Amino acid sequence: MNVLLDISRLHPGALKRGVGFYALNLFKALKELKGNNQYFLKKDKNDEFSFDLIHLPYFDPFFFTLPWPRKKPVVVTIHDLIPLKFSKNYPSGLRGKLKWLIQKRIVKSVSAIMTDSENSKKDIEDIIGFPKDKIFSIYLAASEEFRQLKEKEKLEKIRKKYSLPDNFIFYVGDLNWNKNVSLLVRALGEVKNRFNDINLVLAGSAFENESLAELKEIKRLIKDLKLKERVKLLGFVVIDDLVKIYNLARLYIQPSFYEGFGLPVLEAMQSGCPVLSSNKASLPEVGGQAVEYFNPQNKGELEKKIIDLWNNKSKLIGLSKKGLKQSKQFSWQKTAQETRRIYEKIIN
Repeated sequence: MNVLLDISRLHPGALKRGVGFYALNLFKALKELKGNNQYFLKKDKNDEFSFDLIHLPYFDPFFFTLPWPRKKPVVVTIHDLIPLKFSKNYPSGLRGKLKWLIQKRIVKSVSAIMTDSENSKKDIEDIIGFPKDKIFSIYLAASEEFRQLKEKEKLEKIRKKYSLPDNFIFYVGDLNWNKNVSLLVRALGEVKNRFNDINLVLAGSAFENESLAELKEIKRLIKDLKLKERVKLLGFVVIDDLVKIYNLARLYIQPSFYEGFGLPVLEAMQSGCPVLSSNKASLPEVGGQAVEYFNPQNKGELEKKIIDLWNNKSKLIGLSKKGLKQSKQFSWQKTAQETRRIYEKIIN
């Protein structure tokens, strides 16, 4: 069986984000599996390959990411349908709506849909109306680079490089509406007077995009709550440094209203960092019993959780140990094996 993983429709910038991470890691893991199957990666629209099945690892409802129906079987990965589920918060415009109507017809012709969680599977069934028995939930994995580190000297070099405080809460990701980052800042504003050593470090390319309205709002909030000395904005961080920052953090918090998976939660657990997470959407699927949860629409609940955990060394150590154990349930080998099983089911 020859399988073509087609990333030619991806914007070059997307290859550096979650979608690109998924496609390239999946391709690498598939190639490492034993068997007679062959896997090809299409990076350019003009590339030609002989294949039995095509896998499109990305879907955006408001842009043309799907080709017209083909004679060969097509599998598409839909990571989430957040822009459709929360359309008031993600206005698409007239063009976007027209593209969605066209793509909705095309997506109904594919052989199967893969997605990152059972929660997203339910959304696809409800919003697209795709047959339940043709939607497959396959969990993602974090890079193997995320691990618990013991080399204090290397960790301190990173602390110095980024001028990180001795003790901090960490968040890495975007600033989209569903990420709910403002809750984190507002909660810090309430608990800062209880703890002299509590700080917040925010990382991700969005935190260095000065033209972003969401970043301007976060900065205004930081100023209004007098948190300038307590909040550090890092911007994009290379993976080698990111691993070390997870290791330096006292606590990782994921405040999202909604996620298709929640990769940073897995990265944090795999790095031995205790996790406090929203209890919504797919996040409990990732964190299992290894994470402390809160309602992301209840600031007071988040504040209580932070107060309870911040100086509770035994609870933090317990969460770290549970997280390391939970993270072992995810691997790219497992993701690739389950993906191959779907390919073979379609072909046979």
